[in-house]
Amino acid sequence: MLNFTYQSLPARVRFGRGTIAELGGELEKLGCDKVILVTSAPQSEDADRLREQIGGACAGVFKRAAMHTPTDVTQEALAEVVRLGADGVVAIGGGSAIGLSKAIALHTDLPQLVIPTTYAGSEMTPIIGQTENGVKTTQRTLKVLPEAVIYDVDLTFSLPVGMSVSSGINAMAHAVEALYATDTNPVVAQMAEAGIAALYRSLPALRSGASDPAIRGEALYGSWLSAICLASTSMGLHHKLCHTLGGALNLPHAETHTIVLPHAIAYNAPNVRDAVEAIKRAMGGGGIAGRIYDIALDSGVPVSLREVGMRECDIEKVTDLVMSRPYANPRPLDATLIRRLLANAWSGLRPDHSTYL
Repeated sequence: MLNFTYQSLPARVRFGRGTIAELGGELEKLGCDKVILVTSAPQSEDADRLREQIGGACAGVFKRAAMHTPTDVTQEALAEVVRLGADGVVAIGGGSAIGLSKAIALHTDLPQLVIPTTYAGSEMTPIIGQTENGVKTTQRTLKVLPEAVIYDVDLTFSLPVGMSVSSGINAMAHAVEALYATDTNPVVAQMAEAGIAALYRSLPALRSGASDPAIRGEALYGSWLSAICLASTSMGLHHKLCHTLGGALNLPHAETHTIVLPHAIAYNAPNVRDAVEAIKRAMGGGGIAGRIYDIALDSGVPVSLREVGMRECDIEKVTDLVMSRPYANPRPLDATLIRRLLANAWSGLRPDHSTYL
């Protein structure tokens, strides 16, 4: 007999093509008429277009969002919020912009409207990660959950294929860990399997169909489903590894998730048979850790931590940090195996089901 708890989260989602045109109306629904736009430098032109689109409803733009949400950048943004007298936050971009928007909301309770341009998924979660003095910490609170999200498939066409793939595998990681989370449930499991399937079909297809609305739409839909999974369950070894690597070594977020996920799956596989079977169904066969690795390799994105700036001498440091405050995980953490996992991920080894037995 089924026995579970499922808590839906209070967020409004608008999904489609050309939906960015509805930004003004969505701000009215939130009661905002003097928002601050936040983004990172690469999305500067997008923010400028939004500012022109909403006119007087934009009080100003902050373009210095940074990876892993450094607390010093948050303090700069908060000072700007006060100076402008903003009554809401609009974020456009990926995890950096969305993370900053959440940090502002954490301190001010201002409503947020988020417009993601990648597949990372932070926009759907009540989770915030912040970095201070080289340490990344996370917390879960509804104060940081965006009130509204606009998904516009058209905004993803300019995302380079490599970045699309790494961002998509980052999203897939949310669904994978939701399948074996301590607080998973049948509703989340169905969304996770559907999200993984959509991403597994669409990410390789982007190599030849990056401008195909159907492919881009399926990738964005899969990332949305995966983000809901992350929002609804707790995180395990994969996210602990990535949070530690990002906070301690300032490694790029999506690429780190892409590299680590196949190894985290191989590590946990012996203890999560049902989750493995669900992922096999979603991918149409076995060897799931290797299949994800191959998507990355075939797309030309990094498959080793060495490629994204980690030094081999950092393996011991990261192992100690992971073991010092581990997340709940279906397979107990063994320092020797975690060290091996990090060494394999550093060198770019293609994992299989026997790698961490």
